[in-house]
Amino acid sequence: MSVFCLYSPKLSIFLLALCVSLFTLYHIQSLHARTTSSPPWSFGHQWERVTKNCTQEHESMAEKLRQSVTFLPLKDLRYADKALQGHTWFMSSMYDTREEGEVQYQQFPSESSKRRLLCLKGKETHDGSWNSYALAWPEALPLNATLLKDLTFVSYNHYNYDNIWHGLSAMVPFVAWHIRNGCESPSRWILYHWGELRFEMGPWLRTLTEATFGGAPYTESFEGVSHGQPLCFEKAVVMRHNEGGMSRDRRTETYDLMRCKARMYCNVSSEGRIPEVNKQGLPVIGMTLFMRTGPRSFTNESAVIGIFEKECSKVDGCRLMVAFSNNLTFCEQVKMMSLTDILVSPHGAQLTNMFLMDKNSSVMEFFPKGWLKLAGVGQYVYHWIASWSGMRHQGAWRDPNGDECPYAEDDRRCMSIYKSGKIGFNETYFSEWARDVLDEVKIRKLEEAASKTIASTSACACG
Repeated sequence: MSVFCLYSPKLSIFLLALCVSLFTLYHIQSLHARTTSSPPWSFGHQWERVTKNCTQEHESMAEKLRQSVTFLPLKDLRYADKALQGHTWFMSSMYDTREEGEVQYQQFPSESSKRRLLCLKGKETHDGSWNSYALAWPEALPLNATLLKDLTFVSYNHYNYDNIWHGLSAMVPFVAWHIRNGCESPSRWILYHWGELRFEMGPWLRTLTEATFGGAPYTESFEGVSHGQPLCFEKAVVMRHNEGGMSRDRRTETYDLMRCKARMYCNVSSEGRIPEVNKQGLPVIGMTLFMRTGPRSFTNESAVIGIFEKECSKVDGCRLMVAFSNNLTFCEQVKMMSLTDILVSPHGAQLTNMFLMDKNSSVMEFFPKGWLKLAGVGQYVYHWIASWSGMRHQGAWRDPNGDECPYAEDDRRCMSIYKSGKIGFNETYFSEWARDVLDEVKIRKLEEAASKTIASTSACACG
């Protein structure tokens, strides 16, 4: 590796001044020390001697800086009890850049890193404390380090990249940064879970990432890199707080871009199209039952479908669709959501697709028994994403019946039974709820048609 002579603008000026001063002193001394028995030094000889000493000093300094690079564990076990708080247990010695309403992130090099680059070491996939990180100046990278050019996104996900909700939560802050930084896209992604390397995104997340950033994401596999060999990055952005710190407006802006990019990628008509009408000229209302199989599915699917089908048939322009979340491609889901005004679905990752609907669309959610008391704040994630993406969460129905727990109903051990429970139905409640939501959506769409309120046809923000 070539070693540059200078390390920073201030140091460069200092060392240059030092070299010039030394040369001047040598030159003055030579003028006073001339004797007939000692011929004067030539200008070139003096300069060569000074620059040689200066170069040796610089090389020595570079070596000292290289030796001083200290690698720390990516997962700091001292903070295991507060892994997601503050500086977290991932790269715990580093603090995020925080601006009001903006995503929390780290960028290297930057003023806060003293212009040093991020370096990573280790290929561990089971214990993140064996992987490590360090900061190094570009001119004094660690021994045997490989420098990777262009922008690298480094993602920390406390959960996983397969579940589409958790995967989307990890991706959102990068999209927000992308919008705020001239739509710059990464050359590679490095994925971590608890400091452990992950080499793949789930298919849904991978396709959304490709659509949003304009190219298939390359996930760094560390192929050909030994366990102890450092990788350093010309430019790196690190996220470890998901949407933390983002204002509602910033989140909405981010979801708007992903919706627009996903529809463009899948050749689906974007917002701004002429509203669909039926033969009588009335606005079409798309009601979609997005079903699950297995945990949190309906015990009697045909009965639930029949209830909503009956209510839909009473409303001119209502069109009912029934789909299952486990057998649709990404683009099929994008297409279906673009035709949906009312999304009816059990609690589950498939609801993440709601941001792909037109803004102001409605969501009706269903839970098995026991979740309200025991599931914690995570049960409200689809209320949150509805708010962030501009949708209307119309509430949730919670089944009062279900599997029995041998402990008291508020005993946390019961959640292992309730978590994968199935969902029954209440025909009277479902019918009234469906009528109320259909009436609200019908009125809104008629008002939009009368006022010719159509969404903007402008291109995607990072078109």
